[in-house]
Amino acid sequence: MEISRKNIKKKKKYRKVLFFILSICLILLAVVGYKGYVTYTELNKITQGEEIKSIIRPEKVEVDVQEEPISILFLGLEDYVTKGVNGRTDAIILATYNPKDQTLKTLSVPRDTYVDIVNFNVTSKINGAYARGGIQTTVQTIENFLHVPIDYYVTVNFDGFKNIVDEVGGVTVDVPFDFWEHTDSVPREKVYFTKGMQHLNGQEALAYSRMRKRDINNDFGRQERQRQVLAAILNELKSPKSLLKTDTYAKEFSKNIRTNMGIGDAIKLYRSLPDDITAHIEPLSYTGKNELINGIWYYVADQSSVDDISSKFKNHLGITDNTVGKIIESAQ
Repeated sequence: MEISRKNIKKKKKYRKVLFFILSICLILLAVVGYKGYVTYTELNKITQGEEIKSIIRPEKVEVDVQEEPISILFLGLEDYVTKGVNGRTDAIILATYNPKDQTLKTLSVPRDTYVDIVNFNVTSKINGAYARGGIQTTVQTIENFLHVPIDYYVTVNFDGFKNIVDEVGGVTVDVPFDFWEHTDSVPREKVYFTKGMQHLNGQEALAYSRMRKRDINNDFGRQERQRQVLAAILNELKSPKSLLKTDTYAKEFSKNIRTNMGIGDAIKLYRSLPDDITAHIEPLSYTGKNELINGIWYYVADQSSVDDISSKFKNHLGITDNTVGKIIESAQ
């Protein structure tokens, strides 16, 4: 009798332990399921961006983001809208990505670059294309300038940029020299940056990315800092800890980011990116000079330098100059 009682007690104890374990597993599955549902729902909002029509690829081409090279245009938008007119693009970064060798090439386009604004019969600063005709005009203007097809775009406003940096826990960058810059807060405050590695919150990262008056390299120094911050954000999103906050990130992203990339492709692209993105990026830039035209200062690009950048992008995308030339002619 004594033995059977002990066995009964053991069985009851095992059942309690098993019940406890099963309960924990069910709770975890419910939490994961809920997080997955929220993440998917919020990310789906991001992918509701306006569709674009390329002047280089008039017919929409389906691209396998896990197998084929793609191009993505990143745009940092000024938040204000005045009398129905959009703000300008304060940051313009074109990136191409080859998933097979996990290499990226990026070009930060100086916002004062003197270009023909497509469909408006005007030559002006490239950052004004968005104010004139939104994302469609911006994409086609950059395609016309660089002769590089744009598959996808991603837009983010300043408030969203700050919030995203804060959500990922801030970013660490290698500050090139000591300087200060005003924040966009009200009242405006000064934030100081010291040469060397520095961890930045959202407000600081925005000021770090936008400063150019105290940089001897002017807009080019600014572009490099923008690339730094973008790469740092992507690295944080690729870190293992980000898996626990996917729903939180997705909620913040859905408020401030828009893209024409479908959610399935976005997830595939995220998975195919290397863990250390910074080590796989080749930054590109074109030369030019500042010129005063009709009382306004512009950055006039050297055409041979632009042609060189164009060739590098097209080679990375696996397309030939002849093919692009024929497509442009047929689209005009």
